[in-house]
Amino acid sequence: MDQTGRMRWDSRQLEALSAVVTEGSFDAAARALHVTPSAVSQRIRALENAAGSVLVRRSRPVTATSSGQTLLRLARQTELLGAEVAAELGADDGVVTVPLAVSADSLATWVLPALAQVDGATFDLHRADDSRTADLLREGVVMAAVTSQTAPVQGCRSTPLGIMRYRPACTRGFARRWFPDGPTPAALAVAPVVVFDRTDDLQDRYLREHAPGARPPRHHVPSTVEFEEAVRLGLGWGMQLVRPVLREQPGRDVAPLEPGTVVDVPLHLQQWKLRSAVLDRVAAALRKEATRELLPA
Repeated sequence: MDQTGRMRWDSRQLEALSAVVTEGSFDAAARALHVTPSAVSQRIRALENAAGSVLVRRSRPVTATSSGQTLLRLARQTELLGAEVAAELGADDGVVTVPLAVSADSLATWVLPALAQVDGATFDLHRADDSRTADLLREGVVMAAVTSQTAPVQGCRSTPLGIMRYRPACTRGFARRWFPDGPTPAALAVAPVVVFDRTDDLQDRYLREHAPGARPPRHHVPSTVEFEEAVRLGLGWGMQLVRPVLREQPGRDVAPLEPGTVVDVPLHLQQWKLRSAVLDRVAAALRKEATRELLPA
């Protein structure tokens, strides 16, 4: 604290905290900062002494504690504002990097065209399920997140973007084999299903409503393109993006499992409450593209 009793944070110590969490280890952080691992360790210890609590878990990778997340947000905000000032002054290294959390489906469909409209920034994209991207914002890992969480994360504002709509779909051959009488609870309990990864809850949301307790065999295919291809090849049924988000490909033998049945995922943009020209441009581009590509909320 200074003489007025206010906390004063050392910029090099905050920089070390950000680097350790970003790079995942003290050695990697040292390489990124062009200092020794001992120097990084000393800065982290000094910051922990100033904060009066442990800030990082010495794990692999290094992660921030609850107190560390609070200071990590400060470190990232300081980095952002410093980079913006450097860019305005014409510094050669005045590049603003924006960490952003998005789902694989958003990344594969509408987010990249939005980010391509933003000048003066580079992007550090973190892929996570829509229900989990807000966690990365809360932890200070990212500055903004496209998320299904409506309530604003502390220190952030939330803006509706639109709806990602999904429908259960499979090939006609798969339907003839596994669903001769339609998607009955008994059929859904045994028919193979394609899921993105172990955090993907879309297929289970449909199962909970139409076949409570069913645990069918499942394929894990953690890529949007390959997920769609797995369904098209008849490995299983899965929740398919509905137009206009995903343009349907003619000549493919895929049809709705149950016509008229959909699962809607409302999306929101959550970002730091920070006066930042770069963040404002990113938000505007995402809102514009979402209006064009997502279904209205």
